[in-house]
Amino acid sequence: MTGISRRHMVAGSGALAMTAASARALAETVGVTKTEIKIGNTSAYSGPASAYSTGAKSFIAFFDMINEQGGVNGRKIKIITLDDGYVPSKTVEVVRRLVEQDQVAFIAAPLGTAPNSAIQKYLNQKKVPQLFLASGADKFADPQNFPWTIGWAPSYRTEGQIYAKYIMRERPNAKIGVIYQNDDLGKDYVLGLKDVFGKDYDKKVIKQVSYEVTDPTVDSQVLTLKDSGADALVSACTPKFAAQLIRRAYDIAWQPLHCMSNVSASVGTVMKPAGPEKGIGIITSAYIKDASDPAWKDDPGVIEFKAFSAKYNPTADMGDSSNVVGYGYAITTLQVLQQCGEDLSRENIMRQAANIRDLDPKILFPGIMINTSPTNFRPIRKMQLTRWNGTIWEIFGELLEGAPV
Repeated sequence: MTGISRRHMVAGSGALAMTAASARALAETVGVTKTEIKIGNTSAYSGPASAYSTGAKSFIAFFDMINEQGGVNGRKIKIITLDDGYVPSKTVEVVRRLVEQDQVAFIAAPLGTAPNSAIQKYLNQKKVPQLFLASGADKFADPQNFPWTIGWAPSYRTEGQIYAKYIMRERPNAKIGVIYQNDDLGKDYVLGLKDVFGKDYDKKVIKQVSYEVTDPTVDSQVLTLKDSGADALVSACTPKFAAQLIRRAYDIAWQPLHCMSNVSASVGTVMKPAGPEKGIGIITSAYIKDASDPAWKDDPGVIEFKAFSAKYNPTADMGDSSNVVGYGYAITTLQVLQQCGEDLSRENIMRQAANIRDLDPKILFPGIMINTSPTNFRPIRKMQLTRWNGTIWEIFGELLEGAPV
């Protein structure tokens, strides 16, 4: 079967005979007609985080494929995606338009920690599902306080814990430097380090610096970290700044043990622009297969992803992991719609998003599946450490799982 594999289909998800009651309910369902489901999305098609927009393009292309195959239960999926430039105030503006003017059924795969933070309360007050956020911020897994918001990627805080444990094991006397984006994304990594280092945090971390997403470069921060004497580094940066950091550290001959946020592990948007040879030895965590890595060339999931991309998203760079991630968001969103059957109310959409069992989108590492429940809003909880060798990310060690404190 071309495109989405049959294993992604939910048993018994065929069209249901509509009763008079269900017909009336449909007429009252926001964003849904007998022939269409409207989904809202925001991304940074412009601005400092525009490298991430490839994820949204892959997400949209996936539903172009689904529509060509007949849609979901006979309904075509209409994605309305708007540019927020990664500016939270703009995100608020465009999301209000999506909800109040465009009348979308829900928001899916919206980009960014700060942008999603800006709309989280609004969407929860309106009881509009905010599904599968393009952010691993731990705050988006809080079903008690924000029952209409659910993430997708592993928690940044958990990732920070994993890096702290790795550094302690490999270099127990390390003098650690930390650079982080000054928002919830970056701060979650710091919290993860503090979870592990505890009262010794200020002894182990000898220098901590931050940057703003509006800063032109992080060159001065890199010099400050080197001058501090740090011989290990944890960087919680988005792609533009991660590439700058790698280049600058190489240029000044600073070679710390470097653990880098997996949001910047893209070969196409970070490692190649930085200079592949300049990042050799960097450690990151991963959960998504790299479609450009020869190790996965015979993998059925990667083969399927490449076939999809060739037909529906032909300009996609196989080295840009955001394309694979966007595909994963789309498969998960499709699963929710299929589980909903004919009840596409916002309440049931959210209920099904919080009841996913062992979904295998086939682009995650072996042994990693998507699971949610009313008390588990972290669909992916496992990760794998990898090391950059100048060409690819080499996997090492075992699957790791953490539970944020």
